[in-house]
Amino acid sequence: MTGPAVPKRATPSAPIKTVYARRRLVVGLVGFGLLGLVMALVVGVAVRWWEGHGTATFPSPQNGCVATIGGTTAQLDLEQSYNAAIIAGVAVQRGLPPRAVSIAFATALQESGLRNLTYGDRDSIGLFQQRPSQGWGTVAQIMVPQYAAGKFYDALVKIANWQTRDIGEVAQAVQRSAVPDGYTKHVSRAKILASALSGETVAAFTCLSTTSKAADAVGYATLLKATYGGTAPDTTVAGPPARVDVAAAADATAWSVAAATQAWSSVFGITQIATADKAWHPSTTDLPLWAASASPAGRTVSVSFG
Repeated sequence: MTGPAVPKRATPSAPIKTVYARRRLVVGLVGFGLLGLVMALVVGVAVRWWEGHGTATFPSPQNGCVATIGGTTAQLDLEQSYNAAIIAGVAVQRGLPPRAVSIAFATALQESGLRNLTYGDRDSIGLFQQRPSQGWGTVAQIMVPQYAAGKFYDALVKIANWQTRDIGEVAQAVQRSAVPDGYTKHVSRAKILASALSGETVAAFTCLSTTSKAADAVGYATLLKATYGGTAPDTTVAGPPARVDVAAAADATAWSVAAATQAWSSVFGITQIATADKAWHPSTTDLPLWAASASPAGRTVSVSFG
């Protein structure tokens, strides 16, 4: 019969290694904390510089758009911005408030990442992943962003108390998704974008593109009319040089048109947007902001090309 096991004695070097390891861990954590502090200070200085100078190097991704409301920003790339402007414009055309746009953005960000997808779960397609088999329309119809947004709003306004209920809940009521809580994480971003693109907040949107296509005033006017319909009835094309003047029906509509035009600027070779004594010029290097200008007053949006 053997006696109780005697635990092995720790070697003399074991506790020394542990002390050294702890010291290295502490030193590493302190260094990491200092690095984080330095980075935070650099970011803070950059933000203050932007606020003081009016332009700044565009944050990643390099090509894209930013909405800024109350010091808080939301970013989209150019493809997302193009689609977001259409979704907001369709709401403006229908006389729907910015809240409707917020719900639509939260939904499209979750369903497609604001991209007009040709695929999805089962037969789901498009910005809102609508299913032809469920009565949303044909494949060809759903792939037209204006149609898809219109069908979404058709369903939205039928939801009881959509104007006051939780945005995530309303989005789920429209979509009936298998991931019912998925919309909530996009709400804050959606609200910022909706306020800027619906024209609720003026001069709150801007875009940067390192490339631009050739001037296409007719293409721009066609997209504008398809999106905003009768809310911008006096769209006229003049030139040369090419210019499109939009006489909007309301101040908010004018600023929504202006923001959408920024989102589409690189697609149509736009060189200036002017409205309400402000002007905006695209840039390939810095994030351009609106500036005071002797531009058309009131609700006229003047867009120059080439």
